[in-house]
Amino acid sequence: MSVRVGTSGWNYPTGQGKWNGLFYPATRSKKAGTAGFDELRFYAEHFETVEVNSTFYGQPRAEVTAGWAERTPPGFEFSLKLYQKFTHPKMFREAALKSAPGSEGPLLDLLAQVTRSDLDDFRAGIDPLASAGKLGALLAQFPPSFKDSPASRDYLSQLLRVFGEYGVAVELRHSSWSDAFGDTLALLNGFNAAWVQIDEPKFQFSIRQNYLPNITGFYYMRLHGRNVAQWWRHDKSEDRYNYLYSGDELKAFAETAGAAKELVKKAYLYTNNHFSAKSVVNAVMLKAQLGQPIEGEYPPELVERYPEIRDLVDTKSTSHVPMLRPSR
Repeated sequence: MSVRVGTSGWNYPTGQGKWNGLFYPATRSKKAGTAGFDELRFYAEHFETVEVNSTFYGQPRAEVTAGWAERTPPGFEFSLKLYQKFTHPKMFREAALKSAPGSEGPLLDLLAQVTRSDLDDFRAGIDPLASAGKLGALLAQFPPSFKDSPASRDYLSQLLRVFGEYGVAVELRHSSWSDAFGDTLALLNGFNAAWVQIDEPKFQFSIRQNYLPNITGFYYMRLHGRNVAQWWRHDKSEDRYNYLYSGDELKAFAETAGAAKELVKKAYLYTNNHFSAKSVVNAVMLKAQLGQPIEGEYPPELVERYPEIRDLVDTKSTSHVPMLRPSR
């Protein structure tokens, strides 16, 4: 079994760090009678897995995920972030207030509570991927404010119990969880949940990890970049992910993931430093270091911007890439 390497998200059409003009065409032809450029289909020619961010901001919809399954080849897998209501209640409240100003109070408190309907909606939304055999892991990403406490452990246990039929990867960021390493390990192991191994700028209260797998079911690693200067202070949220790992920096992660795959049934390695397609570049470099074939053809614009991959990829103009096909 090889390590499945991919990026966190595949659609970044706006902002200073957009992918258009680098990994995807800068402009899209929309002549009458022609289909549009299909980013997902193009992405899936290069990688065999992707981590989905959109399910964090809104509940997944079955008609959308069914389209994802149809537009990707056999064996491709999607790992999905859990809806923010399940892991980031404060962020959910803020989003609700933006959409309905003045709604704070008992009604918002009630709305922010996770209900059985919320959980059922998420399950229904991802069912097409599960039915197609294309569901990787569910990512429960918690914020740094989610600290170890009896209440937090109880909530995490409930969440893992609810999604017990899936492979759940849990990303914890506060050092209180690694300070209580044994207890945290026992909690996650009890539900066969993978402790997500992360690389990101380290601060006083950042979690400390050993990068080893904690269960035999699967292994899950995420590389966020090391942009210390803009991690907490930035103009746009995308700025914190403006970081390109060097080959030497990636080598340790490739070696760790390569060793971990011998101990688990599946291994996932995602690059989240998505600014200006740097996650794509680092994913290519990781595949090369793992001895995996570099599939697909890459736009010359990407190679010109990042000469690190010049000797690793085949290049071709994106004017001849897959087009969007109708989905049911």
